[in-house]
Amino acid sequence: MSDVLTIAMPKGRIFEEAAELLRKANFQLPPEFDDSRKLIIDIPEENMRFILAKPMDVTTYVEYGVADLGIAGKDVMLEEERDVYELLDLKISKCYLAIAGLPNTSTSRVAQKVATKYPNIASTYFREQGEQVEIIKLNGSIELAPLIGLADRIVDIVSTGRTLKENGLVEMGHIGDITSRLIVNPVSYRLKDERIDDIVNRLAEVVDQL
Repeated sequence: MSDVLTIAMPKGRIFEEAAELLRKANFQLPPEFDDSRKLIIDIPEENMRFILAKPMDVTTYVEYGVADLGIAGKDVMLEEERDVYELLDLKISKCYLAIAGLPNTSTSRVAQKVATKYPNIASTYFREQGEQVEIIKLNGSIELAPLIGLADRIVDIVSTGRTLKENGLVEMGHIGDITSRLIVNPVSYRLKDERIDDIVNRLAEVVDQL
C-alpha cells in the first residue's frame, strides 16, 4: 500500500462538517478544498487523498480497500453492514431514523406497506416489533409514497421534521439516533496504525469539545 492515506467522504452536509472538524484538528486543507468539483482531491502537504462519493458508497470503498478511512452516517453502516471497523463517533450531521405516515393511519391492518431507502434497517425493526410489513425500496422522495397510495408508512431520516410537516405527514415512531462515524479498512488499520491512530486522537480532542 502507498504511504498516502486515502479517505472517502460523502458530498454535502457531512463533507462540510467533516472538513471543519479536520481543520480544527490542525489538518492543512486548502480553501479550495470545500468548493472543488473534483471527485479525487490530493493534499500533498498532509500526504492525504480524499475521494468524494455518494453517502451509500463510502462503506463499500472502505471495505474493498480503495479508501483506508471513511466518514459515514450510522444509518449507512447499519444498512450496508460492511466489513469495516468503527473508530470514532464524530458527533456531526445529527439526525434520526423515524417512521412516518399520514395522520390517523391505522397500523392494525396486516401486511402494511412501508416505503424506505433503508430496507434492511426497516425489515429488522418491524420484525423485532412483531409486525408483518411489505418493504418497498425507494431511492428518493420517500415522503411521496403515502401521498400517492404506494405505502401506508415510511422509514426515513429526519433532521428538523420540516419536510414531513410540509407534506402533511406525522412521525409515528423513532428507530434510532444517527451521527457520522470515522471508519477504517481492517487491513489498512494494521499497516498504517500509527498514522490512523494520530488522526483518531486529533479528531477525538476536537469532538470532545463539541
